[in-house]
Amino acid sequence: MRYYPDPDQGLDIGDVNRAVEAAFADHGNGLVQMPPKVYITLPTGDFRTMPAYLPSLGIAGVKIVNVHPGNRDVGLPTVMALTLILDPATGQPTAILNATRLTDMRTGAAGAVAAKYLAPKKECVLGVIGTGRQAEAQVLATAQVLSLTKVRVWGRNPAHAEAFAARLAPLDAESVSIEHACDCDVLVTTTPSRAPIVKNEWIHEGTHINAIGADAPGKEELDPAILYRARVFVDDPAQAFHSGEINVPIKKGLYEPWMIAGTLGEVVIGRQKRENPDEITVFDSTGLAIQDLAIASIAIRQAIGMDLPFL
Repeated sequence: MRYYPDPDQGLDIGDVNRAVEAAFADHGNGLVQMPPKVYITLPTGDFRTMPAYLPSLGIAGVKIVNVHPGNRDVGLPTVMALTLILDPATGQPTAILNATRLTDMRTGAAGAVAAKYLAPKKECVLGVIGTGRQAEAQVLATAQVLSLTKVRVWGRNPAHAEAFAARLAPLDAESVSIEHACDCDVLVTTTPSRAPIVKNEWIHEGTHINAIGADAPGKEELDPAILYRARVFVDDPAQAFHSGEINVPIKKGLYEPWMIAGTLGEVVIGRQKRENPDEITVFDSTGLAIQDLAIASIAIRQAIGMDLPFL
Protein backbone atom coordinates (compact mmCIF):
# COMPACT_ATOMS: atom_id res chain seq x y z
CA MET A 1 0.00 0.00 0.00
CA ARG A 2 1.21 3.51 -0.82
CA TYR A 3 0.60 6.74 1.09
CA TYR A 4 0.50 10.01 -0.84
CA PRO A 5 0.96 13.01 1.49
CA ASP A 6 0.92 15.69 -1.26
CA PRO A 7 -1.03 14.20 -4.17
CA ASP A 8 -2.20 17.58 -5.44
CA GLN A 9 1.33 18.71 -6.33
CA GLY A 10 1.67 19.24 -10.06
CA LEU A 11 -1.89 18.26 -10.92
CA ASP A 12 -3.13 19.99 -14.05
CA ILE A 13 -6.48 21.70 -13.45
CA GLY A 14 -7.61 20.96 -16.99
CA ASP A 15 -6.90 17.24 -16.49
CA VAL A 16 -8.89 17.28 -13.25
CA ASN A 17 -11.81 19.02 -14.95
CA ARG A 18 -11.88 16.41 -17.70
CA ALA A 19 -11.66 13.48 -15.28
CA VAL A 20 -14.50 14.84 -13.16
CA GLU A 21 -16.57 15.54 -16.29
CA ALA A 22 -16.11 11.90 -17.37
CA ALA A 23 -17.18 10.72 -13.90
CA PHE A 24 -20.35 12.80 -14.16
CA ALA A 25 -21.02 11.26 -17.57
CA ASP A 26 -20.73 7.79 -16.02
CA HIS A 27 -23.12 8.91 -13.28
CA GLY A 28 -25.59 10.20 -15.86
CA ASN A 29 -25.45 6.85 -17.65
CA GLY A 30 -25.98 4.88 -14.44
CA LEU A 31 -22.55 3.26 -14.58
CA VAL A 32 -21.38 3.91 -10.99
CA GLN A 33 -22.09 2.59 -7.53
CA MET A 34 -22.36 5.40 -4.99
CA PRO A 35 -24.66 5.53 -1.96
CA PRO A 36 -25.35 8.95 -0.43
CA LYS A 37 -22.68 10.25 1.94
CA VAL A 38 -23.18 9.53 5.63
CA TYR A 39 -22.89 12.32 8.20
CA ILE A 40 -21.64 11.95 11.79
CA THR A 41 -22.28 15.01 13.97
CA LEU A 42 -19.53 15.96 16.42
CA PRO A 43 -19.57 18.62 19.17
CA THR A 44 -17.91 21.29 17.00
CA GLY A 45 -18.38 19.97 13.47
CA ASP A 46 -19.05 16.81 11.52
CA PHE A 47 -17.42 14.19 9.36
CA ARG A 48 -18.76 12.39 6.31
CA THR A 49 -17.94 9.03 4.75
CA MET A 50 -18.21 8.78 0.96
CA PRO A 51 -17.80 5.35 -0.72
CA ALA A 52 -18.01 4.65 -4.45
CA TYR A 53 -16.99 2.34 -7.27
CA LEU A 54 -16.11 3.78 -10.68
CA PRO A 55 -15.85 0.81 -13.08
CA SER A 56 -14.64 2.86 -16.06
CA LEU A 57 -11.45 3.68 -14.13
CA GLY A 58 -11.25 0.35 -12.30
CA ILE A 59 -11.15 2.18 -8.97
CA ALA A 60 -13.08 1.82 -5.72
CA GLY A 61 -12.67 3.51 -2.37
CA VAL A 62 -13.98 5.77 0.34
CA LYS A 63 -13.24 9.30 1.46
CA ILE A 64 -13.55 10.55 5.03
CA VAL A 65 -13.90 14.32 5.21
CA ASN A 66 -14.57 16.64 8.14
CA VAL A 67 -16.02 20.14 8.34
CA HIS A 68 -15.11 22.07 11.50
CA PRO A 69 -15.78 25.81 11.01
CA GLY A 70 -13.85 26.79 14.15
CA ASN A 71 -10.62 25.15 13.02
CA ARG A 72 -9.24 28.37 11.56
CA ASP A 73 -9.05 29.70 15.14
CA VAL A 74 -6.60 26.93 16.07
CA GLY A 75 -4.58 27.02 12.85
CA LEU A 76 -6.17 24.03 11.13
CA PRO A 77 -8.08 23.79 7.84
CA THR A 78 -11.84 23.82 8.28
CA VAL A 79 -12.00 20.88 5.86
CA MET A 80 -9.59 17.92 5.96
CA ALA A 81 -9.92 14.64 4.09
CA LEU A 82 -8.40 11.21 3.59
CA THR A 83 -9.16 8.85 0.70
CA LEU A 84 -8.62 5.08 0.89
CA ILE A 85 -8.38 3.23 -2.43
CA LEU A 86 -9.19 -0.50 -2.69
CA ASP A 87 -8.39 -3.07 -5.35
CA PRO A 88 -11.83 -3.91 -6.83
CA ALA A 89 -10.75 -7.51 -7.52
CA THR A 90 -9.62 -8.36 -3.99
CA GLY A 91 -10.69 -5.52 -1.70
CA GLN A 92 -7.08 -5.05 -0.62
CA PRO A 93 -6.20 -1.45 0.29
CA THR A 94 -3.74 -0.13 -2.29
CA ALA A 95 -3.41 3.60 -1.54
CA ILE A 96 -4.14 6.30 1.02
CA LEU A 97 -4.22 9.91 -0.12
CA ASN A 98 -4.20 13.15 1.82
CA ALA A 99 -7.31 14.48 0.09
CA THR A 100 -7.61 17.88 1.77
CA ARG A 101 -6.46 19.91 -1.23
CA LEU A 102 -7.78 17.31 -3.67
CA THR A 103 -11.26 18.01 -2.24
CA ASP A 104 -10.89 21.68 -3.13
CA MET A 105 -9.79 20.82 -6.67
CA ARG A 106 -12.45 18.22 -7.41
CA THR A 107 -15.22 20.52 -6.13
CA GLY A 108 -13.84 23.33 -8.26
CA ALA A 109 -13.90 20.95 -11.21
CA ALA A 110 -17.59 20.16 -10.66
CA GLY A 111 -18.38 23.87 -10.80
CA ALA A 112 -16.32 24.20 -13.97
CA VAL A 113 -18.18 21.31 -15.60
CA ALA A 114 -21.51 22.90 -14.72
CA ALA A 115 -20.35 26.28 -16.05
CA LYS A 116 -19.09 24.69 -19.27
CA TYR A 117 -22.53 23.30 -20.08
CA LEU A 118 -24.89 25.78 -18.41
CA ALA A 119 -23.27 29.21 -18.68
CA PRO A 120 -25.23 31.51 -21.02
CA LYS A 121 -22.12 32.26 -23.11
CA LYS A 122 -18.43 31.45 -23.26
CA GLU A 123 -17.19 34.97 -22.45
CA CYS A 124 -18.46 35.70 -18.96
CA VAL A 125 -18.35 38.00 -16.00
CA LEU A 126 -17.88 35.75 -12.97
CA GLY A 127 -19.32 36.71 -9.58
CA VAL A 128 -17.88 35.05 -6.48
CA ILE A 129 -19.51 35.04 -3.05
CA GLY A 130 -16.90 34.02 -0.48
CA THR A 131 -13.12 34.29 -0.32
CA GLY A 132 -11.92 30.95 1.05
CA ARG A 133 -10.05 28.05 -0.48
CA GLN A 134 -13.10 26.78 -2.31
CA ALA A 135 -13.78 30.17 -3.85
CA GLU A 136 -10.26 30.17 -5.31
CA ALA A 137 -10.63 26.59 -6.56
CA GLN A 138 -13.87 27.52 -8.32
CA VAL A 139 -12.33 30.51 -10.07
CA LEU A 140 -9.23 28.66 -11.23
CA ALA A 141 -11.21 25.67 -12.53
CA THR A 142 -13.84 27.82 -14.24
CA ALA A 143 -11.15 29.88 -15.94
CA GLN A 144 -10.16 26.68 -17.78
CA VAL A 145 -13.54 26.36 -19.51
CA LEU A 146 -14.77 29.95 -19.88
CA SER A 147 -13.16 33.22 -20.89
CA LEU A 148 -13.54 35.37 -17.77
CA THR A 149 -13.67 39.02 -18.76
CA LYS A 150 -14.13 40.13 -15.14
CA VAL A 151 -14.24 38.54 -11.68
CA ARG A 152 -16.34 40.34 -9.08
CA VAL A 153 -15.64 39.21 -5.52
CA TRP A 154 -17.61 39.74 -2.34
CA GLY A 155 -16.67 38.60 1.16
CA ARG A 156 -17.94 39.46 4.61
CA ASN A 157 -14.51 40.92 5.39
CA PRO A 158 -13.64 43.57 2.77
CA ALA A 159 -9.91 43.21 3.44
CA HIS A 160 -10.10 39.48 2.73
CA ALA A 161 -12.05 40.16 -0.45
CA GLU A 162 -9.47 42.68 -1.67
CA ALA A 163 -6.60 40.28 -0.91
CA PHE A 164 -8.44 37.45 -2.65
CA ALA A 165 -9.03 39.56 -5.76
CA ALA A 166 -5.34 40.48 -5.84
CA ARG A 167 -4.34 36.79 -5.69
CA LEU A 168 -6.36 36.08 -8.82
CA ALA A 169 -4.01 38.10 -11.05
CA PRO A 170 -3.61 38.09 -14.01
CA LEU A 171 -7.40 37.70 -14.05
CA ASP A 172 -9.17 41.07 -13.93
CA ALA A 173 -10.67 40.81 -10.43
CA GLU A 174 -12.03 43.36 -7.98
CA SER A 175 -13.71 43.47 -4.58
CA VAL A 176 -17.29 44.75 -4.87
CA SER A 177 -20.59 44.89 -3.01
CA ILE A 178 -22.60 41.68 -2.88
CA GLU A 179 -25.25 43.18 -5.17
CA HIS A 180 -22.60 44.03 -7.75
CA ALA A 181 -21.04 40.56 -7.48
CA CYS A 182 -24.45 39.09 -8.35
CA ASP A 183 -24.59 41.25 -11.50
CA CYS A 184 -22.78 38.66 -13.59
CA ASP A 185 -23.19 35.85 -16.10
CA VAL A 186 -22.01 33.06 -13.78
CA LEU A 187 -22.30 33.33 -9.99
CA VAL A 188 -20.47 31.04 -7.58
CA THR A 189 -21.51 30.91 -3.92
CA THR A 190 -19.02 29.28 -1.54
CA THR A 191 -20.01 30.28 2.00
CA PRO A 192 -21.12 28.12 4.96
CA SER A 193 -24.21 30.30 5.43
CA ARG A 194 -27.30 28.96 7.19
CA ALA A 195 -29.51 31.79 5.96
CA PRO A 196 -29.94 33.12 2.40
CA ILE A 197 -27.46 35.84 1.52
CA VAL A 198 -28.14 36.15 -2.24
CA LYS A 199 -31.44 37.95 -2.84
CA ASN A 200 -33.80 37.13 -5.67
CA GLU A 201 -33.90 40.69 -7.00
CA TRP A 202 -30.12 40.70 -7.54
CA ILE A 203 -30.22 37.83 -10.06
CA HIS A 204 -30.98 38.82 -13.64
CA GLU A 205 -32.27 36.61 -16.43
CA GLY A 206 -29.70 34.34 -18.06
CA THR A 207 -27.50 33.95 -14.98
CA HIS A 208 -26.05 30.55 -14.16
CA ILE A 209 -25.42 29.90 -10.44
CA ASN A 210 -23.07 27.31 -8.98
CA ALA A 211 -24.37 26.85 -5.44
CA ILE A 212 -21.41 25.23 -3.70
CA GLY A 213 -21.56 26.20 -0.03
CA ALA A 214 -24.63 24.25 1.10
CA ASP A 215 -23.19 20.80 1.75
CA ALA A 216 -24.89 19.84 5.02
CA PRO A 217 -28.41 19.94 6.50
CA GLY A 218 -29.50 23.46 7.43
CA LYS A 219 -27.16 25.30 5.08
CA GLU A 220 -28.47 27.60 2.34
CA GLU A 221 -27.12 30.60 0.44
CA LEU A 222 -29.85 31.49 -2.07
CA ASP A 223 -33.21 33.16 -1.62
CA PRO A 224 -35.65 30.26 -2.32
CA ALA A 225 -37.47 32.54 -4.78
CA ILE A 226 -34.45 32.15 -7.06
CA LEU A 227 -35.08 28.40 -7.22
CA TYR A 228 -38.66 29.04 -8.39
CA ARG A 229 -37.36 31.15 -11.28
CA ALA A 230 -34.60 28.75 -12.22
CA ARG A 231 -34.05 25.33 -13.73
CA VAL A 232 -32.23 23.51 -10.95
CA PHE A 233 -29.74 20.72 -11.60
CA VAL A 234 -28.22 18.66 -8.79
CA ASP A 235 -25.18 16.40 -8.60
CA ASP A 236 -27.14 13.64 -6.85
CA PRO A 237 -30.82 13.90 -5.85
CA ALA A 238 -30.62 11.99 -2.56
CA GLN A 239 -27.73 14.12 -1.32
CA ALA A 240 -29.29 17.35 -2.54
CA PHE A 241 -32.57 16.64 -0.72
CA HIS A 242 -30.64 16.01 2.48
CA SER A 243 -27.88 18.59 2.42
CA GLY A 244 -27.77 20.66 -0.78
CA GLU A 245 -28.99 24.18 -1.52
CA ILE A 246 -32.52 22.82 -1.84
CA ASN A 247 -32.51 21.02 1.53
CA VAL A 248 -33.93 23.84 3.64
CA PRO A 249 -36.56 24.98 1.10
CA ILE A 250 -37.74 21.37 0.77
CA LYS A 251 -38.01 20.94 4.55
CA LYS A 252 -39.98 24.19 4.78
CA GLY A 253 -42.31 23.20 1.94
CA LEU A 254 -41.00 26.04 -0.24
CA TYR A 255 -39.63 23.74 -2.93
CA GLU A 256 -40.64 20.30 -4.17
CA PRO A 257 -38.32 17.48 -5.33
CA TRP A 258 -40.27 17.09 -8.58
CA MET A 259 -39.23 20.63 -9.55
CA ILE A 260 -35.61 19.55 -10.11
CA ALA A 261 -34.76 19.60 -13.83
CA GLY A 262 -32.18 16.81 -13.65
CA THR A 263 -28.63 15.95 -12.67
CA LEU A 264 -25.36 17.38 -13.91
CA GLY A 265 -24.53 13.93 -15.26
CA GLU A 266 -27.62 14.10 -17.44
CA VAL A 267 -26.49 17.52 -18.67
CA VAL A 268 -23.04 16.20 -19.56
CA ILE A 269 -24.44 13.32 -21.62
CA GLY A 270 -26.93 15.63 -23.37
CA ARG A 271 -30.12 14.36 -21.78
CA GLN A 272 -30.73 17.78 -20.20
CA LYS A 273 -29.48 21.25 -21.11
CA ARG A 274 -29.95 25.00 -20.84
CA GLU A 275 -32.98 25.62 -23.02
CA ASN A 276 -32.47 29.30 -23.84
CA PRO A 277 -30.04 32.14 -23.09
CA ASP A 278 -32.48 33.99 -20.82
CA GLU A 279 -33.33 31.26 -18.33
CA ILE A 280 -31.71 31.13 -14.92
CA THR A 281 -29.95 27.87 -14.15
CA VAL A 282 -28.65 26.57 -10.81
CA PHE A 283 -26.22 23.74 -10.14
CA ASP A 284 -26.69 22.47 -6.59
CA SER A 285 -23.38 20.83 -5.64
CA THR A 286 -23.06 18.57 -2.60
CA GLY A 287 -19.88 16.74 -3.67
CA LEU A 288 -19.80 13.17 -4.97
CA ALA A 289 -17.51 10.30 -4.05
CA ILE A 290 -16.97 9.59 -7.74
CA GLN A 291 -15.29 13.00 -8.03
CA ASP A 292 -12.82 11.89 -5.35
CA LEU A 293 -12.09 8.65 -7.19
CA ALA A 294 -11.64 10.50 -10.47
CA ILE A 295 -9.05 12.88 -9.06
CA ALA A 296 -7.37 10.10 -7.05
CA SER A 297 -6.89 8.11 -10.25
CA ILE A 298 -4.85 10.99 -11.71
CA ALA A 299 -2.92 11.72 -8.53
CA ILE A 300 -1.83 8.12 -7.99
CA ARG A 301 -0.32 7.98 -11.47
CA GLN A 302 1.97 10.97 -10.96
CA ALA A 303 2.33 11.74 -7.25
CA ILE A 304 5.24 10.67 -5.06
CA GLY A 305 4.20 8.15 -2.44
CA MET A 306 5.74 6.03 0.30
CA ASP A 307 5.20 2.40 1.13
CA LEU A 308 3.11 1.51 4.16
CA PRO A 309 2.87 -2.06 5.48
CA PHE A 310 -0.56 -3.65 5.44
CA LEU A 311 -0.12 -7.39 4.80
